[in-house]
Amino acid sequence: MRQSIIILIGLVFASACKEKEIVPKEWVLSKTIQLDGVNPIGLSQVNGAIWLSDGDHNRLVKIDKEGQITETIDSLDRPMHIDAIEETLFIPQYGKDVVETVDKKGRFVMQLTDSLDAPAGVSVFNNERAIADFYNNRILYFDGVNWISFGKEGKAQGEFYYPTDVQITNDKIWVADAYNNRVQVFDKKGGFVQMMGQDEKMNAATGIFVAEKEVFVTDFENDRVLVFDKAGKLLQVLRDQIEKPTDMMLKDKKLYVINYRNGKLNVFDKQPIEK
Repeated sequence: MRQSIIILIGLVFASACKEKEIVPKEWVLSKTIQLDGVNPIGLSQVNGAIWLSDGDHNRLVKIDKEGQITETIDSLDRPMHIDAIEETLFIPQYGKDVVETVDKKGRFVMQLTDSLDAPAGVSVFNNERAIADFYNNRILYFDGVNWISFGKEGKAQGEFYYPTDVQITNDKIWVADAYNNRVQVFDKKGGFVQMMGQDEKMNAATGIFVAEKEVFVTDFENDRVLVFDKAGKLLQVLRDQIEKPTDMMLKDKKLYVINYRNGKLNVFDKQPIEK
């Protein structure tokens, strides 16, 4: 009798472990939205609504679920990789060498202690700000009190060859080092921490999005998005319907990837891997 009870407990325990087994998942294309008349470079969201920077037409556009334009911010000069916090949009203008903010109070130029030369990306995180200063081959970072600058032209660690996008997380600053074909990671004093993607034969790492466990990088000329873990291990390569991708973001557990060339917004879902 005792042996039967032990066997039964063992079977129940094994069954419970099986139910809790983590099922591997991967990103799978679920929908493609055509963006008529838009050549998107960057994207962000405000109150759940998607905003796109349309650099070729010097504007930002807000779109609905079908990709139709519902609102426009005009009179910009080649807006690039945008970001937003609460209801404020941050817009780096590559052609005007400024970062502009737009909210319900109006439009304002961000005041800096230094000059920019073709800002290509901006990131906001709480009171922190970071700007990818393209032609100056550096990152400007504001910690909430002071601005610092780090990086210079070159191929060594900590050096850049046209940084195009940047993202601040809790303890790090992540940079799409576009024409060094890699991602570089720094602490918040500008100290080099790690790099990733340098062995993946990327050709223009133009955009980056850092999630809780994954790092997404657009490989522009190779028409793909690379998905890494935070240690730099390649997890997945996305190619389906991707053509000249420039940026991506997670929204409502979906991955949104924009194509610059053909003006498309591709939506991916995480689905179990078929065995």
